[in-house]
Amino acid sequence: MKVAMFNTFRMMSMIEGLSLIALVCVAMPAKYQFGYDLVRIVGPIHGMLWLCYLPLLEIANRQNNWPKSFWNTAFITSVIPFGCFYLERQFRNRELPGS
Repeated sequence: MKVAMFNTFRMMSMIEGLSLIALVCVAMPAKYQFGYDLVRIVGPIHGMLWLCYLPLLEIANRQNNWPKSFWNTAFITSVIPFGCFYLERQFRNRELPGS
C-alpha cells in the first residue's frame, strides 16, 4: 500500500507540475500577448489538480514518515514552475518505501 500511494503521489506531482507549466508558459502568454484567454480553461484545471495534490501529499507523508524538510520541499515545489522535475529527482534519490 505504501508503494502504491508513493507512486500515485509521484504521478500526481508530475501532472500538477505540468499543469502549472501550461498555465504560466502557455496560457498566460497567450492571454496577454495574443488575446486568447486560455487562462479561463487552464487555470481552473490547474487549481483542481493542486487541490487534489495537497491531500495526496499529506497521505503519502503520513504513510512514509517523511521528514518535515521533505514535506516542505514537496509543498514549495508545487508552486514553482518546473519544481515538479526537482521533486522527481528527489524521489529518485530516495529509497522507495516498502523496499
